[in-house]
Amino acid sequence: MRGLILSRGRAGTGGKRLTHHGMVPVHDVGGMTTAGAAEPGEPMRPARPDLVVRARRVLTPAGIRPAAVAVTGGRITSVGPYPEPGPAGRASGSGALGTGPLPGSSAGLTEIVDLADDEVLLPGLVDSHVHVNEPGRTSWEGFATATLAAAAGGITTIIDMPLNSIPPTTDLPALAAKRAAADGQCHVDVGFWGGAIPGNESERGRLHDGGVFGFKCFMVDSGVAEFPPLDDLQLARAARQVAELGALLLVHAEDPASIRQVREVHKPGGADYASFLRSRPPVSETTAIAKVLQIARATRTRVHILHLSTAAALPLIDAARRDGVPVTVETCPHYLALAAEDIPDGATEYKCCPPIRDRANRDRLWEALAAGSIDCVVSDHSPCPPELKRLAGGDFAAAWGGISSLQITLPVVWTQARARGHSLAEVAAWMSAGPARVAGVTGKGAIDQGQDADLVAFAPDETFTVDPARLYHRHKLTPYAGQRLTGVVRRAWLRGRPLAPTSLSAVPAGQLLVRRSGR
Repeated sequence: MRGLILSRGRAGTGGKRLTHHGMVPVHDVGGMTTAGAAEPGEPMRPARPDLVVRARRVLTPAGIRPAAVAVTGGRITSVGPYPEPGPAGRASGSGALGTGPLPGSSAGLTEIVDLADDEVLLPGLVDSHVHVNEPGRTSWEGFATATLAAAAGGITTIIDMPLNSIPPTTDLPALAAKRAAADGQCHVDVGFWGGAIPGNESERGRLHDGGVFGFKCFMVDSGVAEFPPLDDLQLARAARQVAELGALLLVHAEDPASIRQVREVHKPGGADYASFLRSRPPVSETTAIAKVLQIARATRTRVHILHLSTAAALPLIDAARRDGVPVTVETCPHYLALAAEDIPDGATEYKCCPPIRDRANRDRLWEALAAGSIDCVVSDHSPCPPELKRLAGGDFAAAWGGISSLQITLPVVWTQARARGHSLAEVAAWMSAGPARVAGVTGKGAIDQGQDADLVAFAPDETFTVDPARLYHRHKLTPYAGQRLTGVVRRAWLRGRPLAPTSLSAVPAGQLLVRRSGR
C-alpha cells in the first residue's frame, strides 16, 4: 500500500517557474494527456498534465529509452514517446521560453521541460538509513539541513532512524515530537523507523499503529545511553513481537562478545586505523548475523541487516534465503568506495561502525551487489559536530563513529560502479527501487504510470571535485573532501514540484509519511 501522507510542509508558489521551453497549450505536448473528469452527460475529456519532462534518456522499468513523462497532481500519468524534431529543428510541441500562467491555471497551459542531451532522467532516490538527530541533537544535523542536502543529491525520500534524537523514537510521544519537529522543514518526503530497546515492549504495537515503517535494534552498544542494545533473549522476544505485528526488524549486527574477546588482546586507541579495524573484526558481524538468521528462521520474522561491511557474512545470508528465511541486507557507499589501506592514521572522519575494511573485501561486496545478494545501497548518514570526531588527537577509539555523505551518495556510488562496468540502471535499482521495496514505501522508486513524480535530472558524464563548503549538511566534515567524482544532479522534482537548491524559488514541500495499516 501507498505510504499515507500525515502532514505537509509549508507551501507557497515561490514565484513563476521557467523551463527550457516554457509553457505551451496542452494539445501541443505530443498527446501527453490523461483521462479527466467530465460534466454529466458529456464524454470523458483529457485532463491536461501540469508538467511534461522530455528526455532522450529516461530510466523506465523497461530500461533507458527516449520518453516524455507526463505529471498530473503530483503523479506520473503516462510515460509516452519522445517527440520527434519539428520542421524548425525543435522537439515537436515545444514553445518559446516564457512566463505564462502556472500549471493548472485556467489558461490550460502545461509546463514543458526538455532535458539536455547529456542528462538522464532517473527516479528520485530513496535513502532508508539517515540519522537526522532532531529533536534533541539538532546541533548535529536537523530536518532542514538534512533534507536540503538530500534534495541536492537527488534523494527525494528519506527514512529517519530512531536515534540519535532526544528522545529516541521508542514510544508514541517521541514519535509525535519528531513529527512536530519535522513539520514544515522538510524539502523531501520523510518517514520514520521506530526503535526496539529493552523495556519498550508495550510501546511497539502503538508505534506500529502510529505508522513507523519498522523497528531498529542494536546488538552492541549504540554509542548513546538512551538507546541501549538488546541481548540475545531480548532480540528473540522482539523478533516474535515484530513478526506478530507483521513488521520489519532492522538489526545493527555486531556481536559484543566477539568484540570484547578481541579487545582483550588488541587494545583499541590512538591514531592507528589498523588498530581500530582490528577492534571490530569481521567475526563480530558474522557471529551476530548468524544469530539474527537463526531467530528469523524460527520466528519467520522479516529481518533486515543494516550496513553490512564484511563480505564474509554473505554465504550465511545466501544460504538462509535459499531456505526461505525472509532476510534483506544493505550496504553503504563508504564500504563500496573506500578501503582500509587508504585511510590515513588519525583521519577520524573515516570512522564508522562496523568499519571500512580492505580492498579485497570491497571487491566482494561489489560482486554481491551484481549477483543480487545485497538488496540496496543507503547512506547511513550519521553526522556530528566536528569536535566529537577528535580531529586534533586523531583518536579512533574516542571519536564518534559516523560518516556524512548524504548529498553525494549518488556520485560516490556511480563513480565506482561505472569504473567496474555497472550500468546506471543497476545503480538506480540499488539506490531507489531497492530501498523503497525493503522499507515498504510504495509509489516511489520508478518512473512509471501511477508512481509519485519524484524525478532527477542526472548528468552521468560530468565530473566535479567535492568541496565541503558546497555541501548542505549542517557540518561539512566528510572523508570525500577533495575527491574527484563523476555524475552531477542538475535538478530534481518531488511529486512534480522543483526542489531546492537547484530551484531557487522552491520552498520545503516534503510530506511526512506513515506506513498504512495492513502492510
